[in-house]
This record gives sequence, C-alpha cells and structure tokens, in this order.
Amino acid sequence: MTKISILGCGWLGLPLAKRLIEKGNPVKGSTTSENKLSILENAGINPFLVTLDSESVSESITAFLSESDILIIDIPPKLRGNNTVTDNYGSSRKIFVEKIENLIPFIEKSNLKKVLFVSSTSVYGDGNGNITEETIPNPETESGRQLLLSEAILQNNQNFATTILRFGGLIGEDRHPVTSLSGKENLDNADAPVNLIHQNDCIGIIEAIINQSQWNEVFNAVAPFHPTREQYYTQKAKEQNLVSPKFNSEKSSIKKIVSGKKIENILHYKFRLEDY
Repeated sequence: MTKISILGCGWLGLPLAKRLIEKGNPVKGSTTSENKLSILENAGINPFLVTLDSESVSESITAFLSESDILIIDIPPKLRGNNTVTDNYGSSRKIFVEKIENLIPFIEKSNLKKVLFVSSTSVYGDGNGNITEETIPNPETESGRQLLLSEAILQNNQNFATTILRFGGLIGEDRHPVTSLSGKENLDNADAPVNLIHQNDCIGIIEAIINQSQWNEVFNAVAPFHPTREQYYTQKAKEQNLVSPKFNSEKSSIKKIVSGKKIENILHYKFRLEDY
C-alpha cells in the first residue's frame, strides 16, 4: 500500500486518484475550489483545499503532504495568459517557477522521498526531427521555459527523488483539439505529425512508474501514433460529425516526432492505440 498525495485534482488528477484508490492506495487530493471538496470526498479521496502561489502556500499543505510516500504535482502553467510579472525594478518574475520554489521547503519537511512532476513536451520547442529524452530542450514558449526551470529545481534537490513525465498533446473523451479546429481554414502545419497522449495512457503510465519504482527518470509520454495533422483532424472531424478543418498544404510544416520508446522499453508499457 502506497500513500499518495496528488497536487491538482483536475482533468487528469481526479481520474488518476480514482484509479489509484481502486488499486488500494490511500490518496490525498488537492483543489483550489471549496465547491470541489465534496466531489473529491465522494470519490474516496481525502480532500484538501490547497492554494499555491508565488508568494505563499496555504497552511493546509503540511497536513496534505504528511505521511504520504509519493507526491504527484499536476499543476502545469496556464497555456494562455501571462505567467510573468514585472516587479518595481523592471525585472521579470516567473510565477510558476516561484510556486514550485515555495513548495520545496514543505516537501523537505515532510517524509516524502519521491516526486512525480507532470511536465510537457513543449520544453523541446518546435525543432524538426526525432525527439527523445536525450534531446536538449529548447523551449520557445513561456510555459515551456518555466516548466523546464521547474523540472531542474525538483531534479536537483537531493532530499527526494524526482521523475519527470513530459506529456504530448492531451486528449480524452471530453477533450480533443478537433472541436476547436472544426470549421477553421488556412491552418498551418498540414504535414506535421501529431504527438498525442490519451488520458487513459497518462494514467496507465503513472501507475507503471509507481508500481515499478522508476524514480530519477525523465519520460516522454507520447503515443507511437504520428499521422499528419491534416489526416488526423480531418478523420476525427468526420467521426464526430464536425465540419472538417482546412489546412494550407503549400506552407512548409514542422516535422517533429516525439518518441515514447523509452516508456515502452523501460516500463514495458503498451499504449492503447485504439483510443486515438
């Protein structure tokens, strides 16, 4: 029996917690919304209201981390909006990185020895070619840069072992890019391969890491399924009776394929390609 705390019970954290509880693991889950506490409790999760910001951490963080063996951090930066602020001296502050830095002392004071940090393949940027865990990251977005800095802060701390899980584009039954692409025209990167990961595989991979004690590792979590954007989203639009997006095939496309072979080779994990 492994005691687990999940910081961030949202789109992934909530179903992940349910799965871990089904397997006999006591789970503490955090939310920033009081209205969601009852949802967590009804799911069998020990609920905590935890607010983590660049200035402070709510007092409940100590009890949230207490007696747990593993902490899963699933609070990625917002994909939109400003993740930096400028102080009175004109210096740019990185809000998400500061949140992680504020969390570190509380992890150190707890008995936690293992951390799983949910990151993103956005840390690699948009270069062409085959991307593996050996590829030197080159983030081009602010969220990618802050994720990479946060990864390093956690990995370099000797008080606990950290595994980094870099997810590709997230999809699931209630989340799919084709819904926002439907009906749009003149879209770029028609021939770019997709690099996706389904919610079911996200959960399965995290389970495998925990069950096999694969710590101090970095994994790219991307399914071995890379049709072009035009092929994939046209087909998905048809399946969901949506207006197909139209791509501009005359413009050159980024040819970036993120490899998930390390997950297959080390964790012996089989991706559920029928979900894609």
